Amino acid sequence: MKFSFYKQLNTMDCGPTCLKMVAKYYGKSIPIDFLRRQMGFNKTGVTLLGISTTAEYFGFRTRGVQLTESQISEIPLPAILHWDQNHFVVLISNKRNSVRIANPAARIMDYSKDDFLSHWLSSKTNDGSKAGIALLLEPTPKFNEQEDKKEQKLSWKLIVRYLYNSKGKIGQVCVALLVSSLLQLVFPFLTQSIVDTGINTQNLQYVVIVLMAQLMLTFSQTVIDFIRSRILLRLSNLLNIQILSDFWIKLGRLPLSYYDTHHTGDTLQRIGDHRTIQSFLTGTALSTVFSTVNFVVYSIVLLMYSVELFFVFLIGSIVYFSWVQLFLRIRRKINYQTFHISSKENNATLQMIQGMQEIRLNNAERQKRWEWENIQATIFRLGFKSLNYSQWQSAGATLINQVQNIAISFIVAKLVIDGKLTLGTMLAVQYIIGQMSGPISQWVGFVQSAQDAKISMERLNEVHSLSDEESPERSYTSMLPTDKSISIEKLSFSYPGAGNENVLEQINLYIPSGKTTAIVGISGSGKTSLLKLLLKIYEQYNGDIFIGGNHSLSQEGNFDKQDESNGLRFDHINHSYWRSICGTVMQDGYIFNDTIARNISVGQENIDMERLTYSCRTANIYSFIESLPNGFYTKLGSEGTGLSQGQKQRLLIARAIYKDPQYLFFDEATNSLDANNEKEIVENLERFFKGRTVVIVAHRLSTVKNADKIVVLHKGHIVEEGTHDYLISIKGYYYELVKNQLELGN
Repeated sequence: MKFSFYKQLNTMDCGPTCLKMVAKYYGKSIPIDFLRRQMGFNKTGVTLLGISTTAEYFGFRTRGVQLTESQISEIPLPAILHWDQNHFVVLISNKRNSVRIANPAARIMDYSKDDFLSHWLSSKTNDGSKAGIALLLEPTPKFNEQEDKKEQKLSWKLIVRYLYNSKGKIGQVCVALLVSSLLQLVFPFLTQSIVDTGINTQNLQYVVIVLMAQLMLTFSQTVIDFIRSRILLRLSNLLNIQILSDFWIKLGRLPLSYYDTHHTGDTLQRIGDHRTIQSFLTGTALSTVFSTVNFVVYSIVLLMYSVELFFVFLIGSIVYFSWVQLFLRIRRKINYQTFHISSKENNATLQMIQGMQEIRLNNAERQKRWEWENIQATIFRLGFKSLNYSQWQSAGATLINQVQNIAISFIVAKLVIDGKLTLGTMLAVQYIIGQMSGPISQWVGFVQSAQDAKISMERLNEVHSLSDEESPERSYTSMLPTDKSISIEKLSFSYPGAGNENVLEQINLYIPSGKTTAIVGISGSGKTSLLKLLLKIYEQYNGDIFIGGNHSLSQEGNFDKQDESNGLRFDHINHSYWRSICGTVMQDGYIFNDTIARNISVGQENIDMERLTYSCRTANIYSFIESLPNGFYTKLGSEGTGLSQGQKQRLLIARAIYKDPQYLFFDEATNSLDANNEKEIVENLERFFKGRTVVIVAHRLSTVKNADKIVVLHKGHIVEEGTHDYLISIKGYYYELVKNQLELGN
């Protein structure tokens, strides 16, 4: 069977891409995004267990094995191998002297046995022999019953729609190009006329008139090109804004969990992909259309002069074009490699800039610099490789062009000597040949640009084909019941990824309306995960969440439903509306590169100064802001440069208060504050909390002891509930958590 190769679209996309190749080998096409979702793709990629579980879902029989050099020759192929301890590849064939590998980050490659083993062998068996990890896959009858899943494509029609929206400007560019082409068509006839009529008849006045006409045509063509360039620039900028704006709109519609699973560098690279498409549409594509028109017109004129010359030029052009075509596959591979290494460079550079303080504190400058330099070395090798192929392509193309030009010059000279062409006609023919060579070069550029644009389209498709956070097939409500309580029933949740244990297990919880509920527990008990579910960051959970309805919990944690109404299902609430009525302070809240006022009133065009002042006083940061030279209009650096951790937290608390929300969710909102600030802020917040539904995740006793209800989580289970006094009196998990803060001893 033929083996179909696919490139990975993301830096950590090797696992899903390998399974896609194996499935295609056995005759099934599975969209890469579908595979990612099944595997639980995240920033660290996927595990072998994730690939195995997903393969079995689609009907493969799988077995993860540790094999020695001698054993690998006996396994069924293709198989997925763990490569260089941080990558997955597909083993296609294993012969006596060579091994063929499909590397999704590069291409199908042949290795010698020694090279192959150096990449694959990574562990030892019980008897001390070197071994490598492999996943064996064989299709079962269930695999053949699977239907091919349609892969969504970002079609060219969608992209050309942007051009259609600017059809007026494109029409102006087309008119300019058409007029410019017609003016160019006159030049060879003027040249012929000067020689054959003016010079042969020794009529200098005629020559001057023709030259003046040629000068006016040149001037007119220059003015037209000048106007065309300006229109193209405006069109290019307009398209750039439209295409990128739609990209940001799409990013704004994706589930929030997307940003937990994708590297920043991958997203930045896709912005470059948009520019590639925009450049192709407004530059190469338009000019190539009119170059083709020019070529056809000049071809007809050349045929009128000499059929023999036309076919010589045509054969030379075909050879030239074929030579360039040989390098297109190589360019495609280098383009993909450049994308992935550029993504790594972006991530490494961001890490160096954002983490420099931490790097310096841990004396890791040399290590991180070497990592960055290794990436630069790879970029250099890739650039040298690209230059090498470009030079070969250029040298071959130049040789073909020179041979073609010499052949044409010889034929033209012979026709003039034989009296079949006049000297003026010879000059006109040479001009026409020159004008026809331009479109040939542009076609080559067009094919290369089209290839780059197609590759960019494939990568953009990965984002545009993702499902929006809110499905257009479902209706959502932007109204809440009168009762604002939150009821959670039999909730279980695990982060995406095969084999991941549930971080929350069969949670039953009632969060009363207008009251403060504190959630406590040791690190890793699931507190932040529960908060993320209540903020709709993750929505793939088992169980139910309701807003309102008459729910109450018995001490054992079972719901006693006192009427038939369960309230409003949480997944029926509009995401934007829910977040608009929620104030949030997370552990990793972001400070924007903007003024203090704008940082607090995020999302508001008109700032309410009274509300701004109140929120800052409540967060106990007003006096600090007043001490600054520009007060509220002091501009902060990116991520709060210049602020202490405590000041950042108080700013984030002020941001949550400014929203005047119905719900408040605090995740360790006061853990960076000193005792005095914390005491004052907690007292202020208690007044602000009145009448609002509040959920606080915290370790500090001072933050949670006055809560109306305290919930203790342990290993994903609720183990205790009650007030501070009640939980202290029973001396259970809560007592153990806070006894050091209470100074009660053992």
